[in-house]
Amino acid sequence: MKELLSIINLTESFKSFPSIGEKSAERMAYYLLDMDQEKVNFLIKSIEEARTKVHQCSNCGALIDTSTCPFCESERKHDTCIVVAYPKDILTFEKLDTFKGVYHVLNGEISSIKGKSIKDLRVDELKERIKKEHIKELIIATNPTIEGETTALFLAKVLENEDIKVTRLAHGVPMGGNIEYSDNLTILKALENRTDLK
Repeated sequence: MKELLSIINLTESFKSFPSIGEKSAERMAYYLLDMDQEKVNFLIKSIEEARTKVHQCSNCGALIDTSTCPFCESERKHDTCIVVAYPKDILTFEKLDTFKGVYHVLNGEISSIKGKSIKDLRVDELKERIKKEHIKELIIATNPTIEGETTALFLAKVLENEDIKVTRLAHGVPMGGNIEYSDNLTILKALENRTDLK
């Protein structure tokens, strides 16, 4: 099969994507071979631009490809902040087009398996923002998993002496699920029915 090494390598590359198995990776590889050159060039350019231009906002942690962050701009309401584990989770709330507050990315969740503790998360940065931006309510939107729940409880404990309301998304989002895979209505209801943590 040496003559098909390029296709095998391409297939293996696609298999490294989440939820992509052998057959799906093969279909993607052969589909790419059939694409016209203009689409292939656009794909290559898009990947290169994403890899070189996309970075985390130093303030909130969102992924951006500009020098200024659209989520940290003054037009948004800085009194309410949704705290998420990962940058990709922000997009889920932005799709609702109802939340006009700000975000804070923790860059993970507490996990003994992954060796992540509260010290590895962007908690100190969050505490600074609470004071600097006069945030009045934190909505903790970590995943409804053991790691997500542990992180939420630790955050509530760390912030118990702060003059701020700390809420948690209601469990419209199922336990064991991931926020990014939840539908808009589930996310909206969870946001509306959030609960106090302190």
